[in-house]
Amino acid sequence: MIREKCDVLVIGAGPAGTVAASIVAQAGYSVKIVEKLKFPRFVIGESLLPRCMEALEEAKFLDAVKAKGFQEKFGAKFVKNGKVCDYFFADQFTAGWNWTWQVPRAEFDKTLADTVEKMGVPVHYETTVTGIQFSGSDSVTTVEDKNGKAREIEARFIIDGSGYGRVIPKLFNMDRPSNLPPRKALFTHTVDTKRSMADEPNRITIVVHDKGVWIWIIPFSNGITSLGFVASPEYFDQFPGTDEEQLRALIASQPYTAERFQDVEFVFEPRILQSWSATTSSFYGDGFVLTGNVTEFLDPVFSSGVTLASVSSQMAAHLVIKKLQGEQVDWEKEYTQPMMQGVDTFRTYVMAWYDGTLDTIFFADNPVQAYKNQICSVLAGYVWDTNNPFVKESKASVTKLARVISNRDKIEAFEG
Repeated sequence: MIREKCDVLVIGAGPAGTVAASIVAQAGYSVKIVEKLKFPRFVIGESLLPRCMEALEEAKFLDAVKAKGFQEKFGAKFVKNGKVCDYFFADQFTAGWNWTWQVPRAEFDKTLADTVEKMGVPVHYETTVTGIQFSGSDSVTTVEDKNGKAREIEARFIIDGSGYGRVIPKLFNMDRPSNLPPRKALFTHTVDTKRSMADEPNRITIVVHDKGVWIWIIPFSNGITSLGFVASPEYFDQFPGTDEEQLRALIASQPYTAERFQDVEFVFEPRILQSWSATTSSFYGDGFVLTGNVTEFLDPVFSSGVTLASVSSQMAAHLVIKKLQGEQVDWEKEYTQPMMQGVDTFRTYVMAWYDGTLDTIFFADNPVQAYKNQICSVLAGYVWDTNNPFVKESKASVTKLARVISNRDKIEAFEG
């Protein structure tokens, strides 16, 4: 069997894999990427957050992405029963990037992969990992191409950025259940001929349809808009018929979407994604580190996926370089704990979104701008800024603010 060698093998050519590969390669190490699918390929996670721009910048991807003319994104708009809550990243508490992009992921991910290839990192598409043998931190990975031809790749370290594929967790029985309840998304891309009626497209719109039920509206620069409904799997049972009939019935059931998307042309047949939340027993091991969705995927509501993917890969890449240079790495302290800071902050907001706590905050009358700016930083992906009380003590801060607003509203209603 043919055996190849490299310093670092990266599994997955999405944002997690390509960011890590670029940073490691820039440090002078040989890197190979293996990717199970053929690119371009469809994936959700189309609304980026400003924090991921720092990782894209270090990976030297920004120029290539800018050249694609993707839709610039300056904030997020939340809508409920006619009330609007706008968050503009320019107002955020944390210093950093105050804009990003809304992207068709097939084109965006292919852009990153093409760019890293131009840097000299080979990307082997339609290549499946079938086995990994570790000897300390060294490894031999067996892969198969689309024709079933096998070969081995010897590496000094592996970075697993395989996303939903979860290669190493599945091979080594590391998958663990998430503490988030299962949810389902029904979505498509639409030909958005009525976009001019909306005060978009420079931000994502999230519509609260019912408790625990929400809609994403993500406009792209090419005139296409991503549209999806998210709820518990059981919620969709009240809408019979095909996936398209279900989605059109859902569109008609919400005034905000009915006005804009009634009878709109679908670019592709509606698709379903469900029970996506997942985690693992560990984010690292002797000879490997997990990045992106392989570590933990929460929920699409706050567009955290690409940010957690790119930032975790940025962080992991520097630790892998440190390891290859012969230095000691405390993976728990230097990787897992910082990553869990970000994951747990997002988890607080995801859970508060579904239990209605954030409704109380987002749609409150006369919000305190300082608090709104601090929450805006979280929505911008700056979930590692512990100078922000809505990051450092995220659960306590969100719960307390919602309680204060509720008590204020009760007093005002009584006095009124």
